[in-house]
Amino acid sequence: MLHSMSTTVETVSDRSADEVNEEIRALWLRSGGTLSVEQREEYRRLVLEWAAAAPQPLHAA
Repeated sequence: MLHSMSTTVETVSDRSADEVNEEIRALWLRSGGTLSVEQREEYRRLVLEWAAAAPQPLHAA
């Protein structure tokens, strides 16, 4: 049996989605609306952390 290896990086957050969202907002405010290369990487990391921390909706069958 072959197993495929996931290339997706999973981020585990100890913070709530609201806390991460506040950091994302602060990043945008500090940047003046234009992100540098370093800030884009930080934004990407924060969005992944936010997604991991956000409540997952229940899907009705």
